Amino acid sequence: MTDVPVMRATALQRHYEVSGGFLRKSHTLKAVAGLDFQVTPGKTLAVVGESGCGKSTLARMVAMIEEPTEGTLTLNGKAVRREDWADLRQSVQIVFQDPYGSLNPRQRIGTILMEPLVINTKLSKPEREAKAREMLNLVGLRPEHYDRYPHMFSGGQRQRIAIARALMLDPKVLVLDEPVSALDLSIQSAILNLLLELQERLQLAYLFISHDLSVVRHVADEVIVMYLGRAVEKGPKDALFAAPQHPYTVALLSATPQADPTSEKHRIKLKGELPSPLAVPDGCAFAPRCWKAQDKCRAELPLLGDGPHSAACFFPENQG
Repeated sequence: MTDVPVMRATALQRHYEVSGGFLRKSHTLKAVAGLDFQVTPGKTLAVVGESGCGKSTLARMVAMIEEPTEGTLTLNGKAVRREDWADLRQSVQIVFQDPYGSLNPRQRIGTILMEPLVINTKLSKPEREAKAREMLNLVGLRPEHYDRYPHMFSGGQRQRIAIARALMLDPKVLVLDEPVSALDLSIQSAILNLLLELQERLQLAYLFISHDLSVVRHVADEVIVMYLGRAVEKGPKDALFAAPQHPYTVALLSATPQADPTSEKHRIKLKGELPSPLAVPDGCAFAPRCWKAQDKCRAELPLLGDGPHSAACFFPENQG
């Protein structure tokens, strides 16, 4: 296992121009407003936060579906440029949230798996078929599934097929955009265990997008917590779960179910509404909902520190 990052992002941003309506000026929505991270072979970086925080936009940028407005993204030490997307996409693949909508219902599973090879390689048909059958076996499906259609499978089986398709080009980075949130709880653990087994066997780097901290606790090595397009806390999983520093992270963890019914639990209910991403307040965006907010929080923007575990907060929790 190497500790050299396969992908690195520096000050990554993605903005959208949103129309203000008839005879009104447009507004700029900063879906991702300056994000730094790196992903390493054999490791999982999880990005968590509420809906609308910019997680899925980040996933699309990393998967080269959308181009960053500002900042740089490097893959294997080479800057990712739009003109190189066709070549670099083989190294980065994505598994989407909905296993029912991500597979073509008119194609057999074998055809679905071979399609990336048809587009991106010069392998012969027998070679493509052999690799597709090998990949089916790798994700725990049987040989007879090769000639069936997507509607003949359960949600968990379809997600296994989506994972197999993402692995057909031997990628280095796998973007997992809420890969188990649409599945039953009984199936989620099986898919997560499969992903961990594949990561160990193939030394894949995962960017795991999720809103479920109980899932993140199971799979992540490093965690970034996002709020309205910015990272408000980052750190190793164990440190972040044991001693969260940003009040927003503390509130998220307080809402996470615990398996131990005897443990003491203090649920923090955030007051107020999530600010509009078109009108992010000055200073700390979380200040209107934060029980620790002071005048400084409303006037100045707190920055994320350089330490291994840090929070963008002037009055952090659990400071040793």
